[in-house]
Amino acid sequence: MKNRLLVAAILILPFALFVYFWMRPVAEKKFSAPENKIAQDAAVAQALATASPQANAVIASNFAAVRPAPNPVFSAPARNFAPAGAPAPLEFTNISASLVLENMRRAIRNYGARFGGNPVGTNLEITRALAGDNPKQVNFLNPDDGLRVNADGELVDAWGTPYFFHQLSGTEMEIHSAGPDKKMWTDDDLVTR
Repeated sequence: MKNRLLVAAILILPFALFVYFWMRPVAEKKFSAPENKIAQDAAVAQALATASPQANAVIASNFAAVRPAPNPVFSAPARNFAPAGAPAPLEFTNISASLVLENMRRAIRNYGARFGGNPVGTNLEITRALAGDNPKQVNFLNPDDGLRVNADGELVDAWGTPYFFHQLSGTEMEIHSAGPDKKMWTDDDLVTR
């Protein structure tokens, strides 16, 4: 008798699980009906419409204070990347200097992974290589990462000072940022490998 009950339980359990999981999507669909979505959208629209004008002004002023970094076009490999007479770049207000330096390191590592070694040369030559003057014409510089090029075509840190690239080996490079005092080799310099 016990064996028959055990066999019956083993046969009924998969059927019960099948019914449970088959009915579950129907219950979920009930709660995500289009009428509920419309009601949610209407509630959001009502909340936005009744928002305080002072709060909207604060939000607008926060976004107005952050000017996007210039987005140079790197179409020709051996030319100056910024237009002549371009205004001096603004200091970043939305990306930390250490994050910009980390993004610079990542761009160089991506170049090294793609081509089997880091770009070499002066700041200008390295900038050109990262900007597309490479065998596959790949641009590794993303302005959204805080990577900026000055009017001389050099990569600059968050304070507008050109980076110093020190090649340690074919695959390892030390990157120096002058820091807030804009003077290289002082205590506030930022360095990464």
